Amino acid sequence: MSTPGKPDAPAASRTAIEGGEAIRYRVRHVTAYRYQSSVVLAHHLLHLKPRPHPDQALAACRIEISPQPSVIHAYADCFGNEVTYLSLQEPHLDLTIESRLELERKPSPGLDLAATPSWEELRARLAVAAEAGPRRAAGFAYASPRIPKLAALAEYAAPSFPNGRPVGLAAIDLMERIHRDFVFDPAATTVSTPLDEVLATRRGVCQDFAHLQIGCLRAIGLAARYVSGYLRTAAPAGAPRLQGADASHAWLAVWCGADGWLDLDPTNNQLAGLDYLTLAWGRDYDDVSPVRGILFGGGANQLAVKVDVEPISAPSAEPNPTSLPYATG
Repeated sequence: MSTPGKPDAPAASRTAIEGGEAIRYRVRHVTAYRYQSSVVLAHHLLHLKPRPHPDQALAACRIEISPQPSVIHAYADCFGNEVTYLSLQEPHLDLTIESRLELERKPSPGLDLAATPSWEELRARLAVAAEAGPRRAAGFAYASPRIPKLAALAEYAAPSFPNGRPVGLAAIDLMERIHRDFVFDPAATTVSTPLDEVLATRRGVCQDFAHLQIGCLRAIGLAARYVSGYLRTAAPAGAPRLQGADASHAWLAVWCGADGWLDLDPTNNQLAGLDYLTLAWGRDYDDVSPVRGILFGGGANQLAVKVDVEPISAPSAEPNPTSLPYATG
């Protein structure tokens, strides 16, 4: 039985990822802080420019920041994510960061989930990591700051992983169980709520459910990464609006060997397909949070976040990312 407002994925998606037509999107993401007292110095890291991705093509990216930072530096982190470092060295009571993107989401290659390797085979390959593929994936098989290895997570995962089950089908089953057993409740957790508390209360948000499934997969020796991005806001006619729209969204990807990575969204109980736009991936939320910083001064703050994701039929006049990747104002 499904939780109200949390739609079930179509049965057909349990066996294969379908293709489809590429969709061009325009995204606007505004993060606004209002501080109780003046911030005299601030350092921020942004994960707002989409990382290189085989299923996405970035056409335009513009990031506007007010007040204007004293220092802006762009670089790629160890996971290949695009990161922007900001240093604001003048006193300020407000900070607004606005990202505008235009990108094309391409259909993922078809994947027969029933034909993926058994989960035990992948676990054994990751443990040895003698090949290039397992070596690259192995970094996502270990505990991370927000996702410790807990025996309780292995116990929760066990019913989905009987002997010899293909990893794709097992991961889908685990996703469905999390969706069924846990309640979406924005008031139940914060960004710092530990994973064992989420497991005990069975309530949380997309970040919690992504951490939970990643923790279950890692606890039995598999590799899984945390994915940060956006979920298309438009809902099919007559269907409920997906949770996680109008905000940054989070899901996960599990390593399936030569078949690559399978993206799953336990919050909405579905494969992450054409409605999902990837910004960054890492071990957990701490690696890829859209905006984070260290402040000197400021006191308490008020935060407002607005995200709009809309499909478009023609490109806009936004600058090409190779010619003007960032702007300040």
